[in-house]
Amino acid sequence: METIRNKVKESGLITLDLEKFKPNVALVEIDIADQLWQGFVLKEKDFRAWIKENDWTVYENKAVFIHCSADAIVPTWAFMLVSSQLTQMSVPHVLGSKTDLEKHLIATAIENIPLQDLEGGRIIVKGCADLADPAFAMCKLLEKIQPVSKSIMYGEPCSTVPVYKKKN
Repeated sequence: METIRNKVKESGLITLDLEKFKPNVALVEIDIADQLWQGFVLKEKDFRAWIKENDWTVYENKAVFIHCSADAIVPTWAFMLVSSQLTQMSVPHVLGSKTDLEKHLIATAIENIPLQDLEGGRIIVKGCADLADPAFAMCKLLEKIQPVSKSIMYGEPCSTVPVYKKKN
């Protein structure tokens, strides 16, 4: 009787799952609209008091997107004051939407990939991940790994679509 072999494992293919880059922290918001006087004006004195009195520790071990949901003109310094508090606590944050925050965290995770493990590799990008913008993640990943890869494919080991092959 013939021994069953795992030909995929023997092939030397390296599978990178986009799910691995999905943020593993709670994504929370700070909406400046909550601090507007009568819903459309930001008073500096009141805002600075809120900055001083707010419990910023609630954002520890989270990632924050800062925005203003009201149709108001918010001075840039207001966003800077919030960002300054979060920066002091090393809380990852962006000015923008939840999707912007997720993209920022994914890009950071991709930037931290150790390339020595992928050098000359035949890589399959497994793309069935629950991400807000999977195309963004795939392009960022490709940008990072293509310079060191022998080839890049998309899909599953049993059914791939060629994306890149290094020229000899």
